[in-house]
Amino acid sequence: MLECKAMAEATLSAKNQIVIPREARAALGLKPGDKILVVLRGERVLILQKPKAHHVAIRGLARRAYPSGHLQKERQSWD
Repeated sequence: MLECKAMAEATLSAKNQIVIPREARAALGLKPGDKILVVLRGERVLILQKPKAHHVAIRGLARRAYPSGHLQKERQSWD
């Protein structure tokens, strides 16, 4: 898991726009024209780089959803 830290401060403009600080852009590898995702988690806002392919981004998310051997036991119970 990535370390979470405050990068820099940004100010909301009169047009409701913000400039993503240089340090954050560099950490995400963002370039002009890149798409980003703005995710709300409770009272927190996360800015994520939009993945080029969503199937690649979600690959392996359920890997630890079940205890080790659970799926194999389930499959054996079908026989």
